Amino acid sequence: MRNKERMHKYMMVFIGTVISLLWIYPFYLVLVNSIKTKAGIFESTLSLPSEPTMENYPTAFEELDFTLTFFNSVVITGGSIFLIVVFTSMAAYALSRRPSKTSSLIYFLFAICMLIPFQSIMIPLVSIFGAIDMLNRTGLSIMYLGLGSSLAVFLYVGAMKSIPKALDEAAIIDGCNRFQVYWRIILPMLKSTTVTVIVLNAIWFWNDYLLPSIVINKEGMYTIPLRTFYFFGEYSTQWHLALAALVIAMIPIIALYMFLQKYIIDGISDGAVK
Repeated sequence: MRNKERMHKYMMVFIGTVISLLWIYPFYLVLVNSIKTKAGIFESTLSLPSEPTMENYPTAFEELDFTLTFFNSVVITGGSIFLIVVFTSMAAYALSRRPSKTSSLIYFLFAICMLIPFQSIMIPLVSIFGAIDMLNRTGLSIMYLGLGSSLAVFLYVGAMKSIPKALDEAAIIDGCNRFQVYWRIILPMLKSTTVTVIVLNAIWFWNDYLLPSIVINKEGMYTIPLRTFYFFGEYSTQWHLALAALVIAMIPIIALYMFLQKYIIDGISDGAVK
């Protein structure tokens, strides 16, 4: 029996190691080839560079116009996440604290919306926003609010159901109104769920190329993924600069994830299980 358990443990470790290596391998390729010359990449993509160079990074930084594109990405990502956290947490509070057939239907609709692929509504969505002159950063943030609300409401409602309603009643007796109960009592108790919503959406918004490519039409409002496409020309691709740009683009979001990762598992379990 012990031998079977030991073999099972070793097998799980082996499978986990293989899966981890498969996930890490693309990052290895990007990082290694970002310190090669263009000729060095074509000579051997998989091997370590014989003469590594860091010149790709300052060149890519300049070509990206990184200060401006970073600012645009931060404004769009941060603004969208702020709207999602505020509006979905308030909506979830109303749905969880006022149970009825109507609130159950609204919650069901939010859950169903998670199954609708963006590609099926992409053209009508952009057409409507274009007709009312609501594109670029503002329109993109509002679109992200709509697209990211379903999962956020799902997580918040699940987490709020685990908070006793007695806390609401005690706060109301002490003189709080409904908004003060939500803002001062309930929302601070949902730290793990809020961080989970922030991280999941930040990864999505920061790395998204498709939606910004059809919504942003002004040169000075390009995000980092859009500007990175500058290195992929019609007749040639500057792979050495493109890979360096990808590394630069990954650093902020990886840093955010590493800083907040301890809250993510708790937030997902609170929203989906309780």
